[in-house]
Amino acid sequence: MLRITAFFFIFCLTQFARAELSIEITGAGEHQTPISVLRFTGEDESQRISEVVANDLARTGLFKLVDPAGRAPHDANAVKYAEWSGVEALLIGSVAQQEGDKLVVTFQLVDTVRRSELLKLTVSSKRQQSRAIAHHISDMVYERLTGTPGVFSTRIAYVNRNQGTYRLVVADSDGYGEQALLNSKEPIMSPAWSPDGSRIAYVSFEQGRAMVFVQTLSTRERVLMAAFPGSNSAPAWSPDGSQLALVLTRDDSSQLYLVGVDGSNLRRITFSDTIDTEPTFSPDGKSLLFTSDRGGSPQIYSMSVDGGRATRLTFESGNSFSPRYSPDGKNVVYSLYSGGNFSIVVYDLESRQVQYLTSNALDKKPSFAPNGKLVLFATESLGRGILATVSSDGRVKQKMVAQSGDIREPVWGPFIKAMN
Repeated sequence: MLRITAFFFIFCLTQFARAELSIEITGAGEHQTPISVLRFTGEDESQRISEVVANDLARTGLFKLVDPAGRAPHDANAVKYAEWSGVEALLIGSVAQQEGDKLVVTFQLVDTVRRSELLKLTVSSKRQQSRAIAHHISDMVYERLTGTPGVFSTRIAYVNRNQGTYRLVVADSDGYGEQALLNSKEPIMSPAWSPDGSRIAYVSFEQGRAMVFVQTLSTRERVLMAAFPGSNSAPAWSPDGSQLALVLTRDDSSQLYLVGVDGSNLRRITFSDTIDTEPTFSPDGKSLLFTSDRGGSPQIYSMSVDGGRATRLTFESGNSFSPRYSPDGKNVVYSLYSGGNFSIVVYDLESRQVQYLTSNALDKKPSFAPNGKLVLFATESLGRGILATVSSDGRVKQKMVAQSGDIREPVWGPFIKAMN
């Protein structure tokens, strides 16, 4: 039996919370796999594991959810394949309640074309983590059918401003299960996940100016990382988690620095007389992307972490900023402001070609999902900030409107390794 209880250890910040969301999905993948997700036997309305799985798969745009129309085989051996013409896969499951408030979920993924079982597993966790179990099942189904790891069990972070209060929030990848790490009357900016997903670095103005803090999710312990004279901003973790890139104005203009996570070995790596900001590490940790106006307007540049000459990457008409590498290091996603509109753009580092993923007026702060298949960004709807995603090919778009508040600064967290 695969046990996933410990898998969620860093997310048990407070009692499980459910957010009410309005989710709008537009577009579809080039090929949609017809799949039917049957209601799991034994699940009750408080669990709804099969419903969460179905919603996860639908949000990708890669699957066409087919209504089982009353058909309810409870095991692969009971499937009458002739009844499932036009459906390529079935997900069947059962839920059992055990002593100690424990759920045991067994599920099977069936290939109705080849008439074979693709996957059969049993997972267990506490009852209040039924939604997390569902996301974990979605991850395994997605990977088995696409060959790419799913990101449904990952987390996102963002800032929610509501009635004069700023909250640093972590939530499920679909926006549910909000947990506030910090509440403040002063602005919070630039959350950044550590590579292992256990900590978040961010900028807080709670002491009257921009300072960088690092907070541990499991304990909520905070460490003041950067409080140098002037402004301290835009933290970014190195891939090995040993250091942060920061933007400091201690030497007048905004420049890039590296510092160890213990606060040691502060080192300046840019020496321009303009504004250098928004650093982000390459996946191999050898280089940095950043935004600079050294060429006359904000554009994206690349340079070695050892410093030296910077190479300009973007040359579009307009302003380019907020760069982030794809997980494989082959592409860069960023925001482009041109002609009065913001767009999310992907730049292929090998071909030097650009692709516009969105063309709305207010799309900002993109970041890749850890599997590289989706991009999370901030946009607006009805005058307030919301979360949105777009597939890496631009075909599938999703808006997630929270119940209240104005959402800014979203960033997608890393994969978290399961603990057996």
